[in-house]
Amino acid sequence: MSAPSLGRRLLAEAIGTAFLLAAVVGSGIMAERLSGGNAGLALLANAIATGAALVALILTFGPISGAHFNPAVTLVLTLRGALGWRDAVLYIVVQAAAAIAGVWLAHLMFDLPILQTSVHRRTGLGQWTGEFVATFGLIALILSGVRHNERAVPTMVAGYITAAYWFTSSTSFANPAVTVARAMTNSFAGIDPSHVLGFIVAQLAGAAASALLMGWLLGPSTRPAGL
Repeated sequence: MSAPSLGRRLLAEAIGTAFLLAAVVGSGIMAERLSGGNAGLALLANAIATGAALVALILTFGPISGAHFNPAVTLVLTLRGALGWRDAVLYIVVQAAAAIAGVWLAHLMFDLPILQTSVHRRTGLGQWTGEFVATFGLIALILSGVRHNERAVPTMVAGYITAAYWFTSSTSFANPAVTVARAMTNSFAGIDPSHVLGFIVAQLAGAAASALLMGWLLGPSTRPAGL
C-alpha cells in the first residue's frame, strides 16, 4: 500500500488537532459547569477526557499522518529523519490553525462567544519548569515507544498526559500549538496570552533536552523514527 499523500496527511493532522483542542477546552467548560466550584474535580474530569480523546485520535489518525498534533513532536521527529523540512513546516502551520479552530468549535458547542482571550494567569519559574518536565517526558516516551513498542504509543501518550495534568504545576500543556490556542479561550483551560511565550520556550527546551538524551540512550536507529 502506498503512503498517504501530503494532502491527506495534513488533513488528518488538522482534524486530529482540532478534535484534541475541542476535547481539552470542551471538557474543561463542561467540568467547570458541573463541578460546583470544585477545582480538583474539574481538573480530574478534564484530564480523563483529554487522555481518552488522545487514545482515540492517535489510533484513528496515526496510520495516516503519524498523529503528531504537536509542533514539538514534529520538530523532534523531523530532526530524526521522519519528515522533510517542507512537510514539517506545513504540519506545524496546520497544527496551529487547527488547534485554534478546535477552540472555536468548543465555544460554539457550548454557546459561548467564539472570539475570546484568556485572563488565566500561568507564569513563573514553577510553571515553566512544569512545562519543561511535561514536554521532556512526552518526547522521551514517544521516542522510546516508537523504537520498542510502537503499538503501545497511543496508550503511553494518553496515560502520560492524563498523569501529567496532576503531577506538573502547569497541568501539562506540553504542546506549542495547544498553548497558542488555549490563549484564545477564557475558560477553565485558558492561559493569558502574555504568558504563552514562556510556556513555549520551556516546551521547546524540554523537547530539545529529551531528544538529545534519548538519542544517546537509544543509540542509532536502523529506520527513521515516526509516531
